Amino acid sequence: MRHQLRIAASAVLAFTAAPAFADKPVEVATQPPVFRAVIDCKALPDPQARLACYDRTVGALANAAETRDVLVVDRATARSTKRSLFGMALPRIKLFGDNDDEEIEQIESSIASAYDAKDGLSVFVLADGARWKQTEGRYTFPKAGQPIVIRRAALGSFFAKVDNQAAVRVIRLPQGQ
Repeated sequence: MRHQLRIAASAVLAFTAAPAFADKPVEVATQPPVFRAVIDCKALPDPQARLACYDRTVGALANAAETRDVLVVDRATARSTKRSLFGMALPRIKLFGDNDDEEIEQIESSIASAYDAKDGLSVFVLADGARWKQTEGRYTFPKAGQPIVIRRAALGSFFAKVDNQAAVRVIRLPQGQ
């Protein structure tokens, strides 16, 4: 899972270098040429030519997968990765396919640990390692093992409800901070 997250994060970071991505959604090719070549073999009418095409293109696809030029990700892995990136400020790219209707609106987890930041507000470390910091609201007295629900709010903000207490506004912290 951590390796897949690194791959997804690397791909996302590679696309953030161009300022044009900030204004509109970016189309990402859903079928790389090496994969498309395998699919195109199906149209060949001659069985021997089709088999030779498959042998040639499948070898190229396998090589691309081994060198990580092409990644094969199933829907469950894509959903899991999207969930792990919940709350991160990312450019709008179709890295996970055309399923814009599968936007994650909230996550439910448990608190692995919690501590106070320098400003006295709580930082929650979730079971998956994601770190969220309280930005306003009353003190929540978070403890390891308590359930937490984080949901989207207006204007790109997020609310966290710790152990069914009143919700407090939170932000997702980047790794390493």
